[in-house]
Amino acid sequence: MIKKNKLTPAEWEIMEVIWKTGNKVSIRDVLDTAFSKGEKAYTTIQTIMNILVKKNLLKAEKIGLVNFYTPTISREDMVNKEVKTVASRIFNGSLPAMASFLLKSDTITQEEIDEIKKIINEKEKELKEA
Repeated sequence: MIKKNKLTPAEWEIMEVIWKTGNKVSIRDVLDTAFSKGEKAYTTIQTIMNILVKKNLLKAEKIGLVNFYTPTISREDMVNKEVKTVASRIFNGSLPAMASFLLKSDTITQEEIDEIKKIINEKEKELKEA
């Protein structure tokens, strides 16, 4: 059974390459961009990309003898889905609870806190202007 809402780490890796590369990407393009030293086999990438087509996250178009793939979802939309899934599953759907957990982490730095404050201030300004 293919889980349509979730990407495996290998699928994320492939999708990241496709999102960065742009539209109409071949298996060879992905292989040359991300695995130029032969870290993964052509057939491995092909299998993963075919799974992504079955999940409706990629669309395949045959041009000549080569399939070209286009994402059907933006990276931002996929990240939003994943974050909502994590928030729902682990934090009972509460984004504030998730944010609290992350902010209380032992690994957060002052620079990261400053960046988060800046993002919150920008979002508040945006919401007030709306």
